[in-house]
Amino acid sequence: MYSYGIGGQERKLDNSSEAISEIPLNRTLLVQKLTTNSPLKPVVVEGLKTPEAVFAHFKPEVGVNFEDEQGNVVPEKLQFSSLGDFGKKGIINQSAFLQGLANETDDLQKLLRQLKSNKILKTALENPEYKAAFLAAIQAMMDELD
Repeated sequence: MYSYGIGGQERKLDNSSEAISEIPLNRTLLVQKLTTNSPLKPVVVEGLKTPEAVFAHFKPEVGVNFEDEQGNVVPEKLQFSSLGDFGKKGIINQSAFLQGLANETDDLQKLLRQLKSNKILKTALENPEYKAAFLAAIQAMMDELD
């Protein structure tokens, strides 16, 4: 009967190799402290068999300062309860500031697609008179919204 351990990939513990296999060359490993208070001395915690159990026990969180376009600092706290929280979507879902940036990026991407595919709009923007009229109409709509 084999004895197994938890590592990067599950491997047999037969003392001929380490339990954690090497990270493939096409991967990046990021290491960062995710708690604000360091323990005075290391503590061994047994019985944590899944990543979710580790996250539930240690409750990692980190304070992050974002800077907006005016140069103002926007402090936020990110909490991690699963490995998915480390991905792009997981981080954006936790941050109101990043959600606003993501929405703005999506809107600009849609506008760019529209400018590339709409032949009538493209023709109108090539003519200086039509372009000025179009920009004036947009400015009027923005003023009306304000």
